[in-house]
Amino acid sequence: MHNRVFRDRRDAGHALAALLDRFRDRSDVLVLALPRGGVPVGHEVARAIRAPLDVFTVRKLGVPGHEELAMGAIASGGVTVLNDQVVRFSGTSRGEIERVAERESVELSRRERAYRGDRPPLELKGKTVLLVDDGLATGSTMRAAIQAVRSLGPERLVVAVPTGPVSACRELEGLVDEMVCAMNPEPFAAVGQSYQVFDQTSDDEVRELLDERSGPDSA
Repeated sequence: MHNRVFRDRRDAGHALAALLDRFRDRSDVLVLALPRGGVPVGHEVARAIRAPLDVFTVRKLGVPGHEELAMGAIASGGVTVLNDQVVRFSGTSRGEIERVAERESVELSRRERAYRGDRPPLELKGKTVLLVDDGLATGSTMRAAIQAVRSLGPERLVVAVPTGPVSACRELEGLVDEMVCAMNPEPFAAVGQSYQVFDQTSDDEVRELLDERSGPDSA
């Protein structure tokens, strides 16, 4: 797809769903969205292909003092992924990494409770999982999610995003069964450049969208 600007995350979800139509009406398919921004995108994908939606919680580990720069990420199930290049370049010590990870794990646990509530643990064995976010930047968050989802034994793992740099998409290709990236803006500055509206998604919106498509009748 040529470079375009999505109206918002739901518009991006429509565009992404068009590339995933082959998964429509399949009983083995589950859409897993990364909160918070991936949930509106995943919701539109799940609705279009008539599949259930759930959430997979991941937290970026930001370099101290430069939190927007990801040095790694943590995900549900105790998975930690570090970007060694960023760690070396930033001079972040092991102790600093542990402190950041500890702080982010508190928020990760809070989100797990807030979004999934009393839903049973994810059961991915034998499933085709479509792992969705609103875009890739460095890919560190998605790498953590991939590693954690793999440990739950899905039959097939597909990562699908509306936008991301060619480098990050290619890097993730080797980690999954299929990589779907709707577009690769050049030059790539940030995920937000692909959206007219890129407001933060609220916890309430995440819960609302999950409730709408998480039930057994949602497909």
